[in-house]
Amino acid sequence: MEVMVNGAPVYAHTGGRPLDTSGPVTVLLHGAGMDHTVWVHQSRYLAHHGQSVLAVDLPGHGRSGGAPLESIDALADWVIAFLDAAGVERAVLAGHSMGALTALSAAARHPARVAGLILLGAAERMPVHPDLLAAARAGDPLAPRLIATWGFAAAGHVGGQPTPGLALIPGSLRLMGRSGPGVLGVDLAACNGFADGAARAAAVACPALVIVGDDDRMSPARAGKALAALIPGATVAAMAGAGHMMMLETPVPVSKVIAAFRC
Repeated sequence: MEVMVNGAPVYAHTGGRPLDTSGPVTVLLHGAGMDHTVWVHQSRYLAHHGQSVLAVDLPGHGRSGGAPLESIDALADWVIAFLDAAGVERAVLAGHSMGALTALSAAARHPARVAGLILLGAAERMPVHPDLLAAARAGDPLAPRLIATWGFAAAGHVGGQPTPGLALIPGSLRLMGRSGPGVLGVDLAACNGFADGAARAAAVACPALVIVGDDDRMSPARAGKALAALIPGATVAAMAGAGHMMMLETPVPVSKVIAAFRC
């Protein structure tokens, strides 16, 4: 489906079923340099297991127009504007990496609009290595290569994709290669500049779940568990053998955990 947000067209994938705002709605928020396709399994699974889902392309990503936003708080406020445009009063926000920081900030800043929070590959702070940030800002192809290398656990480097015919690292590189000029640099700078994770976590008033990959080298599992400890009442689910890109590495377990989350 497409809606207009702040004067720009926005695309959101509904998992193959029409959006029904009379029941629970889960909004899936992608990470830096990516788009809704990273949720390809989860969006379809949720849509066919009794939930309405919106896997949205953030501004300047995928099929959405506009420019990428330069801060996590700006992204959080944009998500609320997107809910308004989609006719959704309250939603569960499930975010990965940059999308997780966005969901966390939205839950703290707009508690009346967030019914539940699911954070994947997240930490209180997510500083970006200076070399990676410099490469992304320069549009150097080294940046997506570094992310693809660090983002997948060992199995992902030797054909660990459970779906026949799909390759994790080449697919990830193609996905980030579709980003417009400068998008990855803006995204990583937003992650690097977010310093209020602890305060935002403490302010969360809705049920929360933190999903960690036990072989995540970008946001280690211990950092995800530490973040969960800062969120009142939050629980943790660990994905065995998964790295930072756990939605793609262990798609079925991640989908089932998200589907089982209750507010």
